[in-house]
Amino acid sequence: MKKVIFLVLVSFLISFSSIAGTDGNKELSKNSNGNGQVQDCFEGVNRGIFAFNQALDKIIIEPVARGYRYLPSPIRSGTSNFVSNLSLVVTIPNNLLQGDFALAGKNSARFVVNSTIGILGLMDPATKMGLNDYEKEDYGQTLARWGIGEGCYLVLPVLGPSTARDFTASLLNYTGGNAWYNITVDEDTHYVSDFDYYASRGADGVDFRAKNIEAFDNLEQNSIDFYASVKSLYLQDRKKKILNSDQITDTLDDSDWEEIETN
Repeated sequence: MKKVIFLVLVSFLISFSSIAGTDGNKELSKNSNGNGQVQDCFEGVNRGIFAFNQALDKIIIEPVARGYRYLPSPIRSGTSNFVSNLSLVVTIPNNLLQGDFALAGKNSARFVVNSTIGILGLMDPATKMGLNDYEKEDYGQTLARWGIGEGCYLVLPVLGPSTARDFTASLLNYTGGNAWYNITVDEDTHYVSDFDYYASRGADGVDFRAKNIEAFDNLEQNSIDFYASVKSLYLQDRKKKILNSDQITDTLDDSDWEEIETN
């Protein structure tokens, strides 16, 4: 069944890429200022979903994120370290798929150290040992490195901005590509369950939102078209991460725009 789902997803991605008329390698090598021509094929629908997400953010997500900021610093740093460590179970296989075996080895060592000495990733002793912080990798970045174009720009309910390529690639997490999902939701053992997976995803989202409250407020206040600004920012950030480059001019400081996890 998973093979059937995978084939459907690949067909979906190819058809969307064709509609958008993108060429992976060409798109990644030009427009390094972040103004790549990714078509907004469903702009009307996207804007509607964007408005829904904004309302959800104002009513629920932002208030929760503001409350999260009142938690003691050790709890917040522990949460951030924990979800960051978990993301390595997706980053490492993508390092391998991209042929970066040295980085895969370094990230594997980082994961082992933080998962053991760091008590399940709540602390980050790996950085102090010279295994410095890393750049997250995902299946969307891998497909881009393989030359598959972005396809159409999408806005997903709750999850936010994406592209046909990134959305399709993110679904690989649910068909065997994410070890944390596999052992929690698929296996649902006596030790961990699907609650643990979704709780970690929620914690990651709240942690991200709490770190970026002022950044997004400033962006919204200074934007003529907030929807267009978020789209531009997302596409710039994705290109920068795919190229592993600092050449793209960001709308916000890099520290203000961390990875939106479609892991």
